[in-house]
This record gives sequence, structure tokens and C-alpha cells, in this order.
Amino acid sequence: MLALLLPALGAGPSAATAAEPSADRRAVHGLKGEYWTQSASGAFDFDTLKATAFDPALDFDDLEPRLRERTGQADDVSVRWTGRLTPEKSGAHTFHITGDNGFRLWIGGDLVIDHWVDDWDREQTSDPVDLKAGQAYDIKVEYFEHYGGSNLHLRWTPPGDGAVKTAVPQSAFTLPDGFDYDGATGVRVTASGRTLRLDFPQRLAAPDPARFRDHVRAVIGGAEWPLGTVRRDPRDASRLLVRLQEPVVGQGGTADVRYDGEGGLAAADGRPVGAFWTAGDNGSTHQLTTRWAKDVGPRNAHPEYPRPQLRREKWRNLNGTWQFAAARKGEAPPVGAGRRLGERILVPYPVESRLSGIERHEERMWYKRHFTVPADWKVRPDGSGKRLRLHFDAVDWRATVYVNGQRVAAHKGGYDRFTADVTDALRPGHRQELVVGVHDPTDKPDGENPPVGKQRLDPEGIWYTPSSGIWQTVWMEPVAAAHTTDVRTTPDIRREHVTVTARGVPDGVPVTAVAYDGKREVGRATGRGGNAFEVPVPDPRLWSPDDPHLYRLKVTVGAGRAADRVESYFGMREIGVETVDGQRRMVLNGAPVFSMATLDQGFWPDGLHTAPTDEALAYDLKAHKRMGFNSVRKHIKVEPDRWFYWADRLGLLVWQDMPSMRSDRTPDAAARAQYEREMKRMIRQHDSHPSVIMWVTFNEGWGQYDQARIADYAKGLDPTRLVNNMSGHNCCGAVDGGNGDISDAHGYPSPQLPEPDGRRALVSGEYGGLGLAVPGHAWPVRHSYVGVRKERFTDEYLAKLKEVGALACRGGTGAVYTQISDVEGELNGLLTYDRKVLKADAGRLKRAHEALIRDAGRPCAPG
Repeated sequence: MLALLLPALGAGPSAATAAEPSADRRAVHGLKGEYWTQSASGAFDFDTLKATAFDPALDFDDLEPRLRERTGQADDVSVRWTGRLTPEKSGAHTFHITGDNGFRLWIGGDLVIDHWVDDWDREQTSDPVDLKAGQAYDIKVEYFEHYGGSNLHLRWTPPGDGAVKTAVPQSAFTLPDGFDYDGATGVRVTASGRTLRLDFPQRLAAPDPARFRDHVRAVIGGAEWPLGTVRRDPRDASRLLVRLQEPVVGQGGTADVRYDGEGGLAAADGRPVGAFWTAGDNGSTHQLTTRWAKDVGPRNAHPEYPRPQLRREKWRNLNGTWQFAAARKGEAPPVGAGRRLGERILVPYPVESRLSGIERHEERMWYKRHFTVPADWKVRPDGSGKRLRLHFDAVDWRATVYVNGQRVAAHKGGYDRFTADVTDALRPGHRQELVVGVHDPTDKPDGENPPVGKQRLDPEGIWYTPSSGIWQTVWMEPVAAAHTTDVRTTPDIRREHVTVTARGVPDGVPVTAVAYDGKREVGRATGRGGNAFEVPVPDPRLWSPDDPHLYRLKVTVGAGRAADRVESYFGMREIGVETVDGQRRMVLNGAPVFSMATLDQGFWPDGLHTAPTDEALAYDLKAHKRMGFNSVRKHIKVEPDRWFYWADRLGLLVWQDMPSMRSDRTPDAAARAQYEREMKRMIRQHDSHPSVIMWVTFNEGWGQYDQARIADYAKGLDPTRLVNNMSGHNCCGAVDGGNGDISDAHGYPSPQLPEPDGRRALVSGEYGGLGLAVPGHAWPVRHSYVGVRKERFTDEYLAKLKEVGALACRGGTGAVYTQISDVEGELNGLLTYDRKVLKADAGRLKRAHEALIRDAGRPCAPG
């Protein structure tokens, strides 16, 4: 075995027999790596040497492929790296190592870090080590892997004020005496993302492109990459340029290149270049974009009416180009004609997004624009006309609004609409000034710990880029003095009516509601003020995923020319939990239903939290239907009203999560109070959508507190829907409040159910996570639960779905597959992040999902 592996992976033909270098050879930067198997599981020793190889540096996110290739196994392996370390600066250097599992570091023969411990990801730091610039010091690193994942990161903090901790670069390493290497020493994906550059220590003969390509593999960002033409660089004979058939996305990651030594590659003097395996940087600046991004501009940034369940005839969209500037704490608002802001931003796209035109995070920021009020709106501050209401559908997180220098609104909450009556701040004339100040601490350590969901200032793995500032539509409308701010509809299918509440209407003002099926009137009734009243809906056509039938609703507040007239819609459906064949199950309209969903996180490569267009907003939901899902879990984010409108129209059962606070911090009293305020507003804003069947108050313990009380609070706010007090209460330190309607367990990759308690319906709230990176359509891999091959993806998915079906016979009443699309470096979506590739066979999934949903509502066959 050793005789086979050494020439395949070492310095070729082997470290011991390598020829003397040519006179024009360049210095080789890197380390000698010796890969050993251990004498027994958990021995953590160096028993059998399996391979000797070149490694460019020690900054490995995932060592598994190297360990497996070089030793034949990924567990119970040890590695020893040796070479020389040459610093650029003189003075005290501090070294840092994190790894999975144990490690040791010697510098100049001295042991400076000793952590031969079977744990993982616990950073160890050396005492300062005095080094002299330009002097080479012996370096040795030893590492062992026990089982599971494996990574290793060697970093240093150089001397000097302001020095930062960084990975020790390849340029600081040179090989030990007696170890020669003639393979690629430098690897880099160039800025275009279309070329892979390989640098060698010697001049090369012109390669045979087809032959070489058949014997080299490139794994970039965790995905094997299709290679195109290969040529020697005409400007540098020691460099090969490999054309990539798909562009590499510039979001970090590494390029691993493996050559088996059989592709005819030779030095200029004819000596063959041996096998090598090396890695380098991804220098690409190419970015993913969706097909809708090209349709976005200042004149059509989400131009649709933003509030489908409360439509008025007259309105104006204020999306488009605004002035923008970063702000400082305590800074006065930039009001007045002399305070122009220096940048331009496209609203409503988050400041971090490419579509915004800014593409950076700001904790504090100013927005500014001017607007006019149409004369035919008859808005008059003296009370003789209409009032002007200014709407912000979502601003993350704290917003302060000024009209003509007068503060008209202040709001905290990143996922809900807020509105200001700005009538009294208007000035005579045509042009009005609007200024918005925003503060978004996201997950800043000393910040206020707001509900942030998956947003992180340092995104990694399952945490993503923030979406700060204005990220949903800004708009305005004229309203009557007596008007409704929201129409709540609560269907009762057994009594054949819908209860209507016109919120915000003053006491005593008449309210008339008329229900229509298409153009046909089916019922009308009149109430007063904000009191609920019943509108008949005889012989109702019930709303369901198979038949998402919607009724129109016209509501008139007041009478005559001054009346407020709005149009809404509703669906006749009921959701609950009942005992069916001895098991607690979800029931829709009185019949058992199996809720088959995906985890939908609602991120976009070009718009982040904001879908590029309304068509894009609907796309993922339509994909659910195309693949046969009947449900969607909106995970740790709240979408715009139009997303819920599409779910209502298309027929999907929505599990709506409350966005979580930070997962690594216990919320204080102020954070808890804010969390509950935001949850109340979320429920109130979306409690009339027939698609929404469940409120999920916590997930996996993130920011958890008073679990049972919060679930009861949500149920009290909306008794007509289910409450899931903790999705994944079997995971991550989560605490089950023991109440609510749903008991929820997570399992990866296989689904799991919690133990039945006789009261709640059981669901597998997350499972799956099959990872597949599609070259040209994915960020470098940062997280997936289990990797699968492209040709096996559908089969592997259906195998997990079969396990879901088995759980249905044990009382399972719903399951959520992770996830509908890739998100940044989390590559376990059914769709790629740019939504251009569906990884699975949609037809096979649709047939399987429909069979599961159909059969799960029937008694299980014995066995």
C-alpha cells in the first residue's frame, strides 16, 4: 500500500529519489506532510506511514478528502508536517491553532502549543515567540483525527501595533532539507472566475491539453469542477492556464488540484512532473445573479401594490433611487435643501445587497428623497379633506422618519410594517422632503439583541449576510378621516360565515362588508367601529392546497363620498389537531392532512432578504407546487405581504417562524419585551391569510426563554391557528415548553419524531440537508449535512422521503425538508441559490409527495 501511495501523492517520483533541481528552479513554498494510520481507534499515535506529500499551508476547513485519499480512511489518522518558517518581521509572534481533533506545534525545536486532546474547535494560543525577519526556523505540526469531521487552522499574530491574527501564509513556509517537489506550488482562480492558474517551480514543456486534462482534477469550493482547455502561459513558461467550463463564484473557498502523474506533463528539459495534490486561493470576483436582476431598475423596483388584503384605489410607490449616507451615533438628521447625501441607493433593497448599489454593511445610515402629493388626492391638514399615510413595509431594525424636518415616526422591528400619518407635517407647495434614519445592530456583541433570524455580521455556515435598512416597499396613500387600518377575516366553515373586523375604525362608525365569489355576491353584513361581525358565506367552497379558492371582500367604512372603501380577500378553511385512529394529527377542514414542506429561508444572491422582483418572490412557492409539496416553513424570517398573497393563491400551508434573537446570548428583559412586541405585530399583520396555519415561536433554543408562556401568548393572539412552541426541541439545548399544538423534532439527514404525549401532533420540523454544489451556480461550500453525487440526488431524496412515510405510521403528521434553495455557502437546496438549476427530478418528487400526502391520511397497513 505504501509503495503505491508514495509515488502517487508525494514529491515525484518520491521524496527519497527525486532528482536534483534545475538551475532555474524557484524556491518551493509549502510543507512536507506525512500521513499515518493509528494502531487502534483512539490511540492517537503514528503507527503506519501511508503517504508523504506536499501541502501548501495549514488552513484546512475540511481535511476529510485528504485523509481518505492519502491513508484510505478518514478516522483514526495522524499527520506530521515539517519544514521551515521564515517571518517577514522581527519580534514577538503569537501562534494560534484550532482543530478537530488534537494538535501540537514546535517552532525552532521548542514545543509552543501542546493540545493532544480529543476535542474540537477549541483555539489554543502560544506564548509570544521571538523571531527574526528573514531567518528560517524549523517548524513541526502534529495532528490527530479521531472520528467525525476534521479541520485544522494555523494562524499567527505578527509583531507591531494593530497586528491582526491571520492564517500563516504559504509564502512563509519552505520545504525541509531532503524533500524535493516538482508539482504545482501555486494555485489560484483568477479574477474572472473562468481560469485556474497553476504555478510550478520549473519551466514546463508545452502540455498535451487533452491528455493532461484527463489526469487532473480540480475541486473548487468543495465541488468538482469541469475543466476546459489547458495551455502554457505564453508570458511565463512555468505556469499553466486551465479554462474552467463554469465560472467560480468569488466568495472565498479554496481550489484543490490533484494530478496523478500520468498526463504527460513534463519540465522543459523533458523530465516528467510527478503526481501532486496542492491547493490555493479563489481570487474570483464573479458573483451569482438571478435571471430577474436584469429587470430591476429605479423605475420598476417592486412596483406592485404591496398590501393585497387591504387595497385602495389611490396610492403611490416611493421605491426607487434615494440619497444615502453612512451615519454616526448622535448625528443630527440631514434635513433641508443644503444637506444632500453623497451616495445613491436603490430602495427597497438592503444596503448590503448588490441590487442596492451600496453593497456594504452600515450599522447607522441615512436615506433621503423628495416626494409630491397629487392634487386630486385632496389631502388637507385642516380636516376638510383626506389624510396622508406613509407606509414602510419593513426597515431593519430601528427607524426614525422625518418629513420636512419634523419627526413623524419612530419604530423598532425589522419584519413588520409601520405607518405614519404625515398630513400635519406637509408644507404648502409641490415638494416634500423625506428623511429616514436607520440603526441596525444585527448581532453586534454590545447591541440590543433584536430578532435577527439568520443574519450575522460575520456570516458562516448556517448564518448569512445581514439585510440592513429599508428592505420592503415604501409607499403612501390618501385615506378618509375615519378609515380602517386592517381588515381581519376569520372563517367558520361549519356555521358558514366569515367574521370581519375592520381594525382602527372609530366607535360608532358604520362598516359594511360584502363577500363575492368571483363577481357573484354571496353575503353582506354591517357592523360598527372596530367590532367583529359575521358575513354569511353559504355552502362555502373550502380553501385547501388542492383547491386554493379565494373569496373577494369589499369593505366600506362610513357612508357617502367621504367613505373609506377597501378591497380584501379571504379563504374558507379551518386548521386544528384531533385524534384520528388513536393518534393526534393535524386536520384541515375536518380531515387529516399531512403537511409536507420545505424549509424556505428567503435569501437571494442579489437582493438578500429582498427578492429581485415579484415574479422572483413567487418563484420558490411555484417550485414547491411543481414538486408536489403542499406546505412551506418560512424559516426565521417574515416575508412581505405579497409573498403570503402568492401562498394564498397557489395553495400552500405556511408554518411561520418568529425570527429568533441571537443563539449565543440569553436575552435580557428589554430584549424579551421587544421580541414579544415584534411577535405580536407579526401575528396581527398576517392573521387573515388562509395559507398560514402555524406560528412557530422558537427554533432549536435560539434566544429561548419562557417557552410555555410565549406559546400561550401566541395562542391567545390567534386561537384559530396552531402553535409550535419549539421547533427542534430535541436539539441544541432547546427546552420544550410542553404546550401548544405541535411537538417537533429535528433530524439530519434522517427525519425524527418526538415521543408522543397524547396531546400534541408530531412533526419532523427539519430533516434532510442533502448537499450538492452545482459548478457555476453555487458559493464555495460552507455547510451541508451530507454530500451526495449529482446522479444520485433524486434517489437519495426519495430514500429519505420513504423514511418520512414510515414515521407517518407512527403518528407523524408533517415534515420539513431542508431546504428549498441553497443559501450562500449552505448548499443543501433543491434549487441552486441563483434559482437556475433544479437538482432533483421534479416529476419523480411530485409523484412521491402526492402519494405520501394521500396515503398519510389513511390508516396504516399492518407492518
